[in-house]
Amino acid sequence: MTIAAQAGADTAPAAGRRRKAAPPAPTGADRIPQPSQGWYRVPGTDIKLRRVTTILSQGFPKPQLVFWAANLTATDAFATLPRLVAASLNPAEKEAAYDWLRKGHIRKKDERGDIGGAVHDVIEAHVLGTPIPESFLSDEEIAPFIDNFLRFVQEWEIEFEASEMTVGNLTDGWAGKLDYLFRSRLIARLLKVPPQTLFIGDTKTGGELDEKGVYPEAGAQMSAYRRAEVCWLRDGTQLPMPKIHDVGIVLHLRPEGYRPMPLKCGDDVYEVFRHVQAVAEFQRVLSKSVVGEALTLPELTEERAA
Repeated sequence: MTIAAQAGADTAPAAGRRRKAAPPAPTGADRIPQPSQGWYRVPGTDIKLRRVTTILSQGFPKPQLVFWAANLTATDAFATLPRLVAASLNPAEKEAAYDWLRKGHIRKKDERGDIGGAVHDVIEAHVLGTPIPESFLSDEEIAPFIDNFLRFVQEWEIEFEASEMTVGNLTDGWAGKLDYLFRSRLIARLLKVPPQTLFIGDTKTGGELDEKGVYPEAGAQMSAYRRAEVCWLRDGTQLPMPKIHDVGIVLHLRPEGYRPMPLKCGDDVYEVFRHVQAVAEFQRVLSKSVVGEALTLPELTEERAA
């Protein structure tokens, strides 16, 4: 038996109690941190890293979402106006219609999430060299996204280095999963950097091609991934994060076409991410104790009344 095995084995102390066996050390892909409730826990350690997307959702202002949700509610209301008027005359139907109307933005986000998830699965399959699922190719809603993604890869001579890779910064306390790392001779030429420059990439499927569908927080997210200290390969191996250019590419992918959008993700943007992280931490912890209980007048004693 090895020393490590002996250390993990049950022993019988003099008092007769049996010490609980230590759990086996994680091996292979089990060494890769997995997200859970806004955190990544590094297997085999007590290290917890805050999820990058959770940090951004809690600390980054998104005023455009307020107007988007309001516009969506107004559109749904006018599209179903006769049904809403009829429902208003019945208390039970009124409550159901109200609930349906106020959750329109959730339904829309879920729909977009389904498409976005499918697109990410397609990209991962392409990077790994595995067949794209036939169910995606035959889906009339998803197939145009696939066609335009493959056009992007071909036309811009994309060479992928990694996909859906978990990365983390143990010093600053966060982790996340980047979309992909890639090289492109043509993009490098336009950005006036060496052909073998490594770029970080992300894919967004919202909005319209002639409207804004890519927002600055995407640059903040990529700036975090760029400043990761470590990354985990698919076999669970932990390696130092490779050097990545300070301009990333967001692929704005839509059924009608695509746009490669350059976003700054250098150290200056990362400093902003760190401020956002501080705001998110305030929301998570300190904000809950900032507002105290309302004060009440103390009872007057005879001495004070005099």
